[in-house]
Amino acid sequence: MHQALSAPDDFAIVPGVSPQLYKSADFHRIAQLLKDEAGIVLSDKKTMLAYSRLAPLVRQSAKETFGEYLDLVEKDEVQRRKVVASLTTNHTYFNREPHHFEHFTNTVRDDIIKRSQNREKVRIWSAGSSSGEEIHTLMMYLLGENKAQGQKIARGDLRVLASDLADHAVCAAKAATYDAEAVSKMPEALRNVWCEVASGDPSCVTISPVITNLIRYRQLNLLRPWPFDGQFDVIFCRNVMIYFDEPTKVELVRRFAERLKPGGYLYIGHSERVAGPAVEVLKLVGATIYQKVKQ
Repeated sequence: MHQALSAPDDFAIVPGVSPQLYKSADFHRIAQLLKDEAGIVLSDKKTMLAYSRLAPLVRQSAKETFGEYLDLVEKDEVQRRKVVASLTTNHTYFNREPHHFEHFTNTVRDDIIKRSQNREKVRIWSAGSSSGEEIHTLMMYLLGENKAQGQKIARGDLRVLASDLADHAVCAAKAATYDAEAVSKMPEALRNVWCEVASGDPSCVTISPVITNLIRYRQLNLLRPWPFDGQFDVIFCRNVMIYFDEPTKVELVRRFAERLKPGGYLYIGHSERVAGPAVEVLKLVGATIYQKVKQ
């Protein structure tokens, strides 16, 4: 029997889509879709969150019930990606978990600059880059406080990937325009060099093209085959795996380990840990910082 999911007293009803058209079976279909598509586990506590996020999509589709809309989603890849994007959290900010950037600056930076300047390919990946704050922070630290030197570093053999599951997050990262207050979390010396006042709006800043031209912003599902070869010197994947169940985390970390060069570094979120087969090749070298063992 399908039971309607009632809204709490203080819950805002989405105009045009009554909660009475939202059944418990619909939520279970949504949760299974999110697990299958993105590896994200949606608990029963999120039933009304799912309603509020998806009701606008139901209304836009002109379907009368959630069930009818979910039937459409099963056949429509575009709608499926919209559902996943609507239920995905994209919370991030500049200079988040600064100890990672300190470690990168003190331990990793000089070596990868030297190698890239010698025309050795250096590859960096921000996996789950959201709206771009993480990768733009990292690149500011890489290029440093001197603009002329930073421009010289940028001319090295650097390849940088910023990927996210959600199309809207990728678009926001590529636009690289932020509220000036958000960028204030960066050290002033870096901010003054690599952030520019947005045209016509002094309350916003854009990231310098010296940085954005180095980055390829791509939509990518981490659970699916990755459309690239080769290995990375640095992978950042922070506060992404907290939404996965344990088998999904273990498998993703194993794949990251395969994609790291020997001696390369994996940075993960403060509440995340490496487990499974990857522990044999990834050694802990700092707070949620792992280095791949050299063979």
